[in-house]
Amino acid sequence: MKRVIIMSLLGLICLTAVNAQTKKVVKSNNATVEVLYFHSKQRCPTCIAVGTYSKEVVNKDFAAQVKSGAVKFKEIDISTPQGEKLADRYHVTWSSLYVNRWQNGKEVRNDMTTFGFENARTNTPAFKSGLKNKISKLLK
Repeated sequence: MKRVIIMSLLGLICLTAVNAQTKKVVKSNNATVEVLYFHSKQRCPTCIAVGTYSKEVVNKDFAAQVKSGAVKFKEIDISTPQGEKLADRYHVTWSSLYVNRWQNGKEVRNDMTTFGFENARTNTPAFKSGLKNKISKLLK
């Protein structure tokens, strides 16, 4: 009987410890996703579509995460001095789309330019779905 009580107590202690560890992992996931749309002053219809639909996906499908700061959308005009500096850091020379994950001060870049230009204007549903999936994956 004592053995059963001791084993039950040990099991309870282990479950409590596992539960506490799980809570720590969830709380420590302070990742943010940053969607960067680079462009110049003059933009073609495809460039405009990439920017318009990227912003739409972020603000519509991730409204709660935008509000909490977990997801950010930044439109960068590379023809301005500030935009040029950021474009230099990304080695961007024309319209581009990046979806990046930041966690613990470290950035993981995802260049989605080709995907964006292949789909935003001619296959908008695929573009929106692909961008939404990428952001969702990076938030995990």
